[in-house]
Amino acid sequence: MRCSDTQDDDMAKKKETKKEAPKKEEKPEVKKEEPKKAEKKPLEKVSSKEEPKKEKKEEKPEEKKETKKPEKKAKKTKRKSRKKKSAPKKKVVIARGKRKKSVARATVQEGKGQVRINKILVDAFTNRYMKQLVTEPLRYLGPEANSIDINVTVEGGGAMGQIQASRTAIGKAVSMYFEDMNLRDKFMSIDKSLVVDDPRRVESKKYKGPKARARYQKSYR
Repeated sequence: MRCSDTQDDDMAKKKETKKEAPKKEEKPEVKKEEPKKAEKKPLEKVSSKEEPKKEKKEEKPEEKKETKKPEKKAKKTKRKSRKKKSAPKKKVVIARGKRKKSVARATVQEGKGQVRINKILVDAFTNRYMKQLVTEPLRYLGPEANSIDINVTVEGGGAMGQIQASRTAIGKAVSMYFEDMNLRDKFMSIDKSLVVDDPRRVESKKYKGPKARARYQKSYR
């Protein structure tokens, strides 16, 4: 009986070992579950990354609001600054005169009585006749001529045409500068060309002659 009992115990142990063997085979099933856990972890990381981005976006408008406030205050301080008072403008008069093809423009302003034509003083002119023509309006003006400066720019024409054009330009400018003195009427009574441009122009040349009226001569009939 004892032998049979030992045999039964051995058979029971073998059965137990056989039952335990399939349990070991269940281990790879546990390994399959591990990658599922690994998949969940990166999802958590992504959620953690997204959260700081939202925080950054929310922080930016707060910084802008803080920077805008001091700029408005700076603008208000600029508006309060007062403008400096500008000095009173000097009286300046510009007039034009013409003679033949020459055109002169004279500017009159406060000064010491200097007269310049194309940046050259009239006192430096060697021709006395030209000097008298230019200074003629100032002689009729009187002592007030020493309180103004006259600058004339002339273009076109010859020397005599430029002097006569500058003479009329100076006469016009002086009469406009001293409006209270009624110099225009005074100049018109003395010489009309001091204030009014000369409308005469050179007559054009014709054929059969060297000039407008002259004709070529012939010595035979």
